[in-house]
Amino acid sequence: MSLGLRGTVEAEVVPRLLLAHGATGKTGGPSTLHTNPVRTPLHGDDVVNLAGLLLAPEMGPAQEFVQARVRLGARPEHLFTDLLAPAARHLGYLWEQDLCDFGDVTVGMCHLRTIMRDMSSLLLAEAEPVDPRRRVLLLPTPGDQHSFGLFMVAEFFRRAGWDVTTANPSGRDELAALVREQWYAVVGLSGGSGAKLDMVAGCIRAVRKNSRNRSVGVMVGGPIFTLHPDYVGLVGADDCAVDGRQAPVQAEKFIA
Repeated sequence: MSLGLRGTVEAEVVPRLLLAHGATGKTGGPSTLHTNPVRTPLHGDDVVNLAGLLLAPEMGPAQEFVQARVRLGARPEHLFTDLLAPAARHLGYLWEQDLCDFGDVTVGMCHLRTIMRDMSSLLLAEAEPVDPRRRVLLLPTPGDQHSFGLFMVAEFFRRAGWDVTTANPSGRDELAALVREQWYAVVGLSGGSGAKLDMVAGCIRAVRKNSRNRSVGVMVGGPIFTLHPDYVGLVGADDCAVDGRQAPVQAEKFIA
């Protein structure tokens, strides 16, 4: 497996800010669903079944599978964190175990992104009114791509009443311009690999130096910070997003 191809899959297949919910193939086998029967009607084999449907050329069966769980009463936030995110991780596991090829995973992720966008309207139907104090900028570290996980985190922030801006700056100068032009209570950076810790740290320094909010909170997320919590302080961040559902809760402490 080439390092370049592995990096692409880690950036797009593994939902990085939700890695704490379960293991990928590299750390102990396929994703499974741990459900609370009182909380959600999802079942333990739903993740594997959905992942199999996502690999099909046609998206319809996978969409119907998710919609059936909605009709059974599964709440949107549980579908995001207990079904869609683990299904993405399971696709990564299948690829790493050579049980499907990269083309299959690409098709599966395209289907999954579409389903997530469909589910977003349900998630946001219960959104809190937007509070002007709650403005967050979410972005990948320059050089990385927007990930499935970052999109998911943005949806949870919107549901919690945050004004969300997402961007993909090409470098620190562009990031500095973003925080100079607009006031943000929180800036969230997703970091993909240990090799880019210096880049993450440099971005955080640029945010603090140029931010219109001199007390801006900086949160980081991604597998490197989940596996090594001490790196959070090392790069100069204030906190690490545990998962998409908890990120807005953690961010509340930065609201004056």
